[in-house]
Amino acid sequence: MSQLLAGDIGGTKTILRLVQTQTGKKPRSQPQLITQYENTFASTDFSDLAPMVVQFLQQAKDQGIASVEPTHACFAIAGPVVNNTSNLTNLTWALEGEGLAAALGLHRVELINDFAAVGYGVLGLGPEDLHTLQVGEPLESAPIAVIGAGTGLGQGFLVHEGDRYRVLPSEGGHADFAPRSEMEFQLLKYLRDKHQITRVSAERVVSGQGIVAIYQFLRDRNFAHESPEIAETVTTWERQAGLSRTVDPAAAISQAALAQTDRLSEKTLALFVEAYGAEAGNLALKLLPYGGLYVAGGIAAKNLPLMKNDCFLNAFSDKGRVSPLLEKVPVHIVLNPQVGLIGAALCAAALTGD
Repeated sequence: MSQLLAGDIGGTKTILRLVQTQTGKKPRSQPQLITQYENTFASTDFSDLAPMVVQFLQQAKDQGIASVEPTHACFAIAGPVVNNTSNLTNLTWALEGEGLAAALGLHRVELINDFAAVGYGVLGLGPEDLHTLQVGEPLESAPIAVIGAGTGLGQGFLVHEGDRYRVLPSEGGHADFAPRSEMEFQLLKYLRDKHQITRVSAERVVSGQGIVAIYQFLRDRNFAHESPEIAETVTTWERQAGLSRTVDPAAAISQAALAQTDRLSEKTLALFVEAYGAEAGNLALKLLPYGGLYVAGGIAAKNLPLMKNDCFLNAFSDKGRVSPLLEKVPVHIVLNPQVGLIGAALCAAALTGD
C-alpha cells in the first residue's frame, strides 16, 4: 500500500489528488486507487507548482487525514514534456521533476503530457465511465489506441511490455487531413485559401477549432441561413482574433446542433463527426488496436447523442477492402472527465512498482 500524489495541471486550473493505492487482486490487474483528498486551485494564483502542493498537503492534514506522507507523484501537464521538464504554454511555470521531488521531499516526481495521462487513465476506467459504440472482438494484451478532440487533436497508443502497458505519445493529429467527399475536398481548399497554407492537418478539422472552421466554410458557401444567435457568437470570436477571447463558438454550435434548432450547426456537427470517425479509423488501421480504441476529449462526451448515431462508426470502418479489420476493434467513448487525473495516479503507482 502506498500514498501518492496526482495532478492535472492546466493554464487555468490545477486539480490535485491524494491517493492511496492497493495492489490489484488479480495478476496483471491495475492497482486499486482510493482518493483520500482532492482540491482544485486557480493556477495563476501561484508562482510555481511546489507552493500549491505544499498548501494542498496542509489542507489534507487539516481535513483530518491521519498520515499525509506521499512518496511519489505524477503530474499531467497541458504542454510538451521533455526529459521530465516542462515550460507550460499558458503559465510562467518552468517545472522540473527532480527539482520538485527535492522541494517536496518525495522520492520521485514524473511529469507527463496530459494526453499521455489519458492513455494511462483508460486502463483505470470501469464500465460506468464508458459508452461502447462497437463491442468488436477484444484481444488481451493487444495494442490500445486513444484519440481525443478538444482544443487540439490528441493521439496516442499503448503497447504491452512484460506485465504492464507502456504509453507512447504520437503527433498523429498533425498528419494530413484526408477528404473523403466532394464537400470535404471543398473544405480542404477553403482552409488552404483562408489560411494561405499548403497543407491542412487533421487537427484543423477534428477539434474545437475545427467545428468553427467547418461552420465558417458552410456559412461562407451559403449552405443555410445563419441564425442571429450563432452569428453573433461566431462574429465576436472572429473579431477577437489575437486577443483574449470571451466566447466559445464551438460550444454554441454544438449545443444548437444537439437541440436541432439551427440547420447550419446541425450540418457542421454532421461533417465534424464523420471526419472524426474517419480519422479514428485511420489511427486504428495503423495500430490494429484490438485492445480497444478509446475516444477521449470533452467534445465526444458532450456530444454523445451525435456520436452514437451511425455517422461516426460508418466513417470509422469505411476503409474499402480492409473494412472487416476495423469491425473487430472495440470502440469506446470516454465519459469520465477526470480520466487524465486517474492516469496520473496510475503512472505514480507504476513508479513505486505497485
